[in-house]
Amino acid sequence: MKLKKLLSILLPAVIGSAVLGGCGEDKSTASVNATMPKENQELAGNITFWHSFTQGPRLEVIQQAAKDFEQKHTKVRIKIETFSWNDFYTKWTTGLSSGNVPDMSTALPNQVIEMINFGALQPLGDLIDDIGRDKFAEGAINEGTIQGQNYSIPLYSHAQVMWIRKDLLAKHNLPVPKTWSELYDTAKTLTQDGIYGLSVPMGSNDFIATRFLNLYVRSAGGSLLTKDLKVDLTSPIAQDGIKYWVKMYKDTSPKDSVNYNVLQQATLYYQGKTAFDFNSGFQIGGVKANSPQLLEQIDAYPLPRINATDPEVGIERANIPMVVWKASKHPDIAKAFMKTLYDKERYIQFLKAVPVGMLPAIKGISDDPAYREDPMIKQFNHAEQVISSALEQGIAIGYEHGPSVQAGILTNQHIIEKMFQEIVVNGTDPMVAAQKAEKELNALFEAVIAP
Repeated sequence: MKLKKLLSILLPAVIGSAVLGGCGEDKSTASVNATMPKENQELAGNITFWHSFTQGPRLEVIQQAAKDFEQKHTKVRIKIETFSWNDFYTKWTTGLSSGNVPDMSTALPNQVIEMINFGALQPLGDLIDDIGRDKFAEGAINEGTIQGQNYSIPLYSHAQVMWIRKDLLAKHNLPVPKTWSELYDTAKTLTQDGIYGLSVPMGSNDFIATRFLNLYVRSAGGSLLTKDLKVDLTSPIAQDGIKYWVKMYKDTSPKDSVNYNVLQQATLYYQGKTAFDFNSGFQIGGVKANSPQLLEQIDAYPLPRINATDPEVGIERANIPMVVWKASKHPDIAKAFMKTLYDKERYIQFLKAVPVGMLPAIKGISDDPAYREDPMIKQFNHAEQVISSALEQGIAIGYEHGPSVQAGILTNQHIIEKMFQEIVVNGTDPMVAAQKAEKELNALFEAVIAP
């Protein structure tokens, strides 16, 4: 069975193969390709919604949307379960082996391709058409499209940019870095008085070291995946990037960051303990909650490049989607509920729960007065423009050659993170560590795509 084969290959890297006591393939065919229900169609049944909206305001919007839907459809109940992004990956991969998956969920773009490869999702083309296909960016739809079938629908978007501390730069009379070399010099200068220039995260329960390496390699015109979808960590560009981040770790970063995940990494910036960070507009809400006195001192700028004369780049974007699972007994209800999340008033309320952190995934929202008049969106207009520009240019990690399960494995198996740890903790030569990681990843690629 292909599903069990894929899980047996991938799950040990996440939680160990002991979970593979059964196979959920029979349950995964509970309901297939259910059509979009009509506007006034009576709906009945219970559905479960897994999502990763752990922050209070946007969680509250989702909860209220579920209550409103249940009031309109009195025979429907929506159970909402919330998991962190890391916990979610473990939850759904282990759930596939036991049949314990939800009716609908959020996901990360690279996870969607793995879900499709497992045969775990239902197409959502009818939902997209019902909302209005022309309202969505084609690239966002394509990230979840295989063989002409749309398996995900983007809910919001963001992109990786460089976050700075204006006050620290002004104190030392330093300009905003434009190149990686300038970033290193500036970060090293600012590493003093309890402030780190830049934290370099390498935790093996996240993919942030992969992100950092991807930013460098892509800015130099390279890619972590070749055209034939093999991982490339030994090219001159990739080796330069690995050595750059090892040097940054040694000279500008807290040593504990060797084990940091994305939240630990971001929290340092939230608390004013780092001068630079790479992240989306979610940084704003984090600083507001932890160090509101610093809100006037943060801003976003384009990612560094190799040479100052190189064009400004947008490298990594994320169109955070929703999916409907093939195992759902009520995909019609899931689709109908999903549609209500795009109702303009509710959708704007949802986006404003994390101002500038969640940018609209559909057209006609960003210029709406109800959206633009938010105080935080006004205050961080420059940051929003930088992120929007990066969003137009960027793409999901590893998607330079189109969506692929290899890109999902690249980010979700954390082998690059372990490579960095081996270099900085054990002193392994970067080329030797890269060759080992490259071999391990390529072996996974071959095993997963083998017939």
